[in-house]
Amino acid sequence: MKSKLVFGDEKTKLSFEKLKTSKTEDKKLYNWLTRAFEDLEENAFSGIQIPKKLIPKEYETKFGKLDNLWKYNLPNAWRLIYTIGKEEILILSIVLEWLDHKNYERRFKY
Repeated sequence: MKSKLVFGDEKTKLSFEKLKTSKTEDKKLYNWLTRAFEDLEENAFSGIQIPKKLIPKEYETKFGKLDNLWKYNLPNAWRLIYTIGKEEILILSIVLEWLDHKNYERRFKY
């Protein structure tokens, strides 16, 4: 199901835009995220759904009540975290953050 990609907040959007002109490693992350965003625009459900009981409280504090949470696996054990929302008949993929595997495990208490 096609979706429109938006960022959960302005800080996340600015962080993504900074990656475009950054060093080599960050440039790779920019390319991986760009590819992931294209995939999510084609199919909002292309990630893996995270069980509701594992949704970190800090996401709800920052973004409000979340009915769903998804992860999209990126290369080098990075994770893109997003939620799926609806606006009338438009499906939205809302990017919340991306993080490396170590921080992903901390966030979700694995």
